[in-house]
Amino acid sequence: MTAKKTNSGSGKIHLKWVRSAICAPVKQKRVIKGLGFTRLNQVIERPDNQAIRGMVAKVPHLVEFVE
Repeated sequence: MTAKKTNSGSGKIHLKWVRSAICAPVKQKRVIKGLGFTRLNQVIERPDNQAIRGMVAKVPHLVEFVE
């Protein structure tokens, strides 16, 4: 069996909350809170793994990657 190459734990990603979640569904509000955001335009640093990237994929219209 061949091992899968993953990028887990290889670094950090910076995320910025750019759009309000007021009119967003409850599930999307929970994703924002689960990522650790507390206020709009906040930039946070999270590990670059599949779980975090999956959460960001659920709310791409509310969050953006910062370089």
